[in-house]
Amino acid sequence: MSSTTATKVAVVQHNAGTDVEVNLSTLTTLSRQAAAEGAQLIAWAEAFAYLGRHEGKQEILEPLPAGGPILRRCQALAQELDCALLLGGFHEAIPDDPQRCFNTSVYLDQTGSIQALYRKIHLFDVNIVDGPQLQESRQTAAGDQTVITETSFGRLGLTICYDLRFPALYQSLTDQGAIAHSVPSAFTATTGDAHWHPLLRARAIENQSYIIAPAQHGQHSANRASYGHSVIIDPWGRVLAEIDDGDGYAIASVDPAEVRRVREQLPSLKNRQPFT
Repeated sequence: MSSTTATKVAVVQHNAGTDVEVNLSTLTTLSRQAAAEGAQLIAWAEAFAYLGRHEGKQEILEPLPAGGPILRRCQALAQELDCALLLGGFHEAIPDDPQRCFNTSVYLDQTGSIQALYRKIHLFDVNIVDGPQLQESRQTAAGDQTVITETSFGRLGLTICYDLRFPALYQSLTDQGAIAHSVPSAFTATTGDAHWHPLLRARAIENQSYIIAPAQHGQHSANRASYGHSVIIDPWGRVLAEIDDGDGYAIASVDPAEVRRVREQLPSLKNRQPFT
């Protein structure tokens, strides 16, 4: 790991609906408060600008990196706050495919410049009895590239929500030098109650890395509710900061020295062996 510094990171939690202006106004207010408390990286949840039917989503799709009004507003906020913004799940237009979009995590530096784009690889196609029945792949195209970005604390691996269930992705990002992983999510209430904390802590422990997981919360529609519990976890698997429910934010320090300490004392990454 290169020489880097401890950085205050905030995870922002909100309940997105179909009103983009309301969603962005809520996020702006919370992000200003987090920045006033010293956050240098502020992370937003998946589907931060809109969560609703695909027909409405199609009306707000923006190409990347060119963007449109949503991206420009986020870039202006990063400049205003002089901090990095992780736009957890951006509805990205696909050229020549008006019926689908990418679910894209966008990392903006403090100048508002795009430093990284990660398109969600694993799409949420599930049919759980008495639970969520969703087919994300009907309207969303899958990405196929892992992405890391440089931050003030070191390399950050970008993932989104359902990716959390696929540990090989996190191993790959760690092998590329990531000391933290972002997991912006709109985890369903059903699956979140059973799996959110165990999976997040497992990814932190396995990779001896920080986990930065902003999440949606609450009821979005009659058939859709998110679990909440936005959280920051350290490389030992300890929860450093968490929001149980409701709109809000939580702040914790991501310290590369702590990653080095854990990896030196319990060298499980170095002890990995090939097998067949």
